[in-house]
Amino acid sequence: MLTAALTPTADVSQHGFIMPDADFDKVRRSSRVFMRVRIVVAGKNSESRRFRSACETIVINAHGCLLYLDQPLKMDGMVIVTNPFTQEEQECRIVFLGDATDKGQRVGVEFLTPAPHFWGVDFVPADWPASPASLMPN
Repeated sequence: MLTAALTPTADVSQHGFIMPDADFDKVRRSSRVFMRVRIVVAGKNSESRRFRSACETIVINAHGCLLYLDQPLKMDGMVIVTNPFTQEEQECRIVFLGDATDKGQRVGVEFLTPAPHFWGVDFVPADWPASPASLMPN
């Protein structure tokens, strides 16, 4: 969650408006990793039609990803993201709808439950939460 503490406003009279200065606290829950991962996304689009599309990520983190998807979607919609290499699935909420590109629309999804090992990366950043299995004593 992005939090901001507003400070006194700065007058920008030449443009005719006033903008608040923002002091942003911690912005990300986990580090982003720019990595292309082939995934499958399934759900219902904004026209209530079921879809299942193979696509790829742009950025991943322990809490979700940014991906390209060629489907009309709504904010806060739900989709299932599947990693075809592990067959693991994650329920996700759509939290960002970006610009359309030749590869599809940029879509940000958030896992309903953090899943840092979903991506199968060996170089898990230190701020990604540990999996429950790794916290169990031997």
